[in-house]
Amino acid sequence: MNPMVTRLEGEAPEIQVSLDILKRGLYVAPVIIAVCAVFAGMNGAFSALYGIAIVLVNFLFAAGLVAFTARISLGLMMGAVLFGYLVRLGLIFLAVILVRDASWISLTALGLTIIVTHLGLLVWEMRFVAASLAFPGLKPRK
Repeated sequence: MNPMVTRLEGEAPEIQVSLDILKRGLYVAPVIIAVCAVFAGMNGAFSALYGIAIVLVNFLFAAGLVAFTARISLGLMMGAVLFGYLVRLGLIFLAVILVRDASWISLTALGLTIIVTHLGLLVWEMRFVAASLAFPGLKPRK
């Protein structure tokens, strides 16, 4: 059996993990927006909201891409992960370029929100991922 044409069946743990990241992102969104509002006013708050939306959509898009392509073949999934990363970086770049001259944007707040939210949610989520064959997604609750 060729592992490159093997397809995965069953539940997609990446969807479960990305929905958990989405939930945590919604928990911290008011704090991030408030901090940006303190330092950059309403433009900072709007920029933070936009940045959080970019990050959460990025996580959902990445998980959906893996879950969808894994059901077709592992080779396709590997290609989708590699090139999907580049496409998602391009989409983030495009999302920033489209609003860079808008009156409501603070590029500093937007950039910091995108970076800090991506890294912060990933580090936070590491505490909840089982990363084992027995539980490939989130750790089971006790």
